[in-house]
Amino acid sequence: MAHPSAGNRLTDLQVRILSGAVLGPAVLAAVWIGGPVFQVLVVVTALMIVREWVRLVTGGRAASVGHMLSYAFVVASLSVLLVAGPGAAVATAAGLGVVLYGILHVMSVANRLYIAFGIPYIGLSAIAVVWLRGQPETGMFMVFWLCLAVWATDVGAFAAGRSIGGPKLAPAISPKKTWAGLFGAMASAAVVGGVAAAAFGAAQPALAAAAGAVLALLAQGGDLFESAVKRHFGVKDSGQLIPGHGGMLDRMDGFLAAAPALALFHAGPGGAIGWW
Repeated sequence: MAHPSAGNRLTDLQVRILSGAVLGPAVLAAVWIGGPVFQVLVVVTALMIVREWVRLVTGGRAASVGHMLSYAFVVASLSVLLVAGPGAAVATAAGLGVVLYGILHVMSVANRLYIAFGIPYIGLSAIAVVWLRGQPETGMFMVFWLCLAVWATDVGAFAAGRSIGGPKLAPAISPKKTWAGLFGAMASAAVVGGVAAAAFGAAQPALAAAAGAVLALLAQGGDLFESAVKRHFGVKDSGQLIPGHGGMLDRMDGFLAAAPALALFHAGPGGAIGWW
């Protein structure tokens, strides 16, 4: 697929900047406040993504049993996190995904595997980011860092991909993505991740920079996964949060992959070596 004209590229970049200028401060404010304010933001965002996901994999159908149960099961998974901890919450999200599949199977609902997959796909990311924010002393800074790393990934991929071009990364899935964009995303996330970690007082900023590069790779994988699903169902955008530019799922696809990875890293090897 040919690159858009210079005028269209400028318009696309302007829309990205505008969306970041509108949504970014509100998200960062909620992260800074923490507690119930942040948790409500996560729940609302997760439910918006659930709505778009189910509509995406069911051909744009309006509210259905799949929608209602998906809403309830994602909220239930987050509720378990608050009362029983992350392990129980992860098990709940996985278990409820299986339960949802079973219910939809009995009802002979089409695309039930895709619908049910939305519970762990969306729920685990929500669980991860709420758990990260709840870490004493470091939680706010780690979620700030995660947001900055993912945003840097998006900007770096866009800038390098459009300015350098070159071989396509996965032309059958996402014709616009290039290898240059992937490397630009990783470099941008590494630089921003390292600088932000140093500014936030992390113990090992160099390790945080490396972690940023890895998260960028995972975020790009999350982007490609959503692109593959949209291509499978013949859908251009998951929603119309920003007219002509996509929905909440389109904006958060990389975050859905990066947040659980960061939580797992911090809970395991990262915590053991004191990366933050």
